[in-house]
Amino acid sequence: MSTFAAAVLFAGVLAYAVLGGADYGAGFWDLTAGGAERGRRPRQLIDAVLAPVWEANHVWLIFCLVMLWSAFPTAFAAIMTTLYIPLGVAGLGVVLRGSGFAFRKVLVVTDHQRAAGAAFAVSSVITPFCFGTVAGGIASGRVPSTGGGDPVGSWLNPTSVLGGVLAVLACAFLAAVFLTAEARRRRDEPLRRWYARRARLAALVTGAVALAGIAVLHADAPRLLDGLLTRGLPLMIVSALCGLGSLTLLRHASPRAAQAAAVGAVGTVVAGWGVAQYPYLLGDHLRITEAAAPTPTLAALTVVAAAALLLVVPSIALLFVLHQSGRLDSH
Repeated sequence: MSTFAAAVLFAGVLAYAVLGGADYGAGFWDLTAGGAERGRRPRQLIDAVLAPVWEANHVWLIFCLVMLWSAFPTAFAAIMTTLYIPLGVAGLGVVLRGSGFAFRKVLVVTDHQRAAGAAFAVSSVITPFCFGTVAGGIASGRVPSTGGGDPVGSWLNPTSVLGGVLAVLACAFLAAVFLTAEARRRRDEPLRRWYARRARLAALVTGAVALAGIAVLHADAPRLLDGLLTRGLPLMIVSALCGLGSLTLLRHASPRAAQAAAVGAVGTVVAGWGVAQYPYLLGDHLRITEAAAPTPTLAALTVVAAAALLLVVPSIALLFVLHQSGRLDSH
């Protein structure tokens, strides 16, 4: 039952990485779109695409937190008492990002609009970077089972920085593919080309950083690298193929196919991390079974999680279907 709870928890992580990642990546392109006039049209598409869904995707973050502290309280305490700096910055980034996105469209003073837009864009980069450093700290074994680990070295280390950079790049790639597909759906050829170029650039840089990361992991987290190159290797190969496929499909196939391939590219990378980490929850010193709550708690949590997913998944699926079909464009 503890393994099942861990799988459900990781499914939430996967959903947030893909759905929330696309949102964060849109903020990356907002930040790098250029000045007010040059970046006006790319930012308008970002606003139109994010408006119906940006809040809904944080459901998965809440789901992960509840699952972690309920099913694995020991690991939750260890993570929170060690990685509280990046987690705190990420939490602040979520708030500032949402506030900036909401207020920049209703403020009437130009300077205020720019400040709100900057808060949205900068937070969209800082937040996934911090989440990536948290994943790197956990995977490299820098979170002690008893908690209270090094508050700085636990997330400012080679593996964590690699995780943070890859998180930002993966989000940027995913968002660029989604925005390219959206521009194509709207028959806006100049904007489609604008985002397609950035999707190719993001894919190239992400691949280069991932290859360079092999040397980083070899020196700093050899057990994680061994898991990625053995149990996780099929998923890494699928990720590379999906990434290449999404770039090809952007121009020669349905936008939906390109989006699905991009989701597969990012999702399989995250899944590969989970496979490489198994059966440990923290590094290679705290197993899932050791960190799990008592069996009655896990049983009750399973029922509650199943009920929550039965309510949430269809609702979010309906939201995305309406959004992708263009029925929410007028709202």
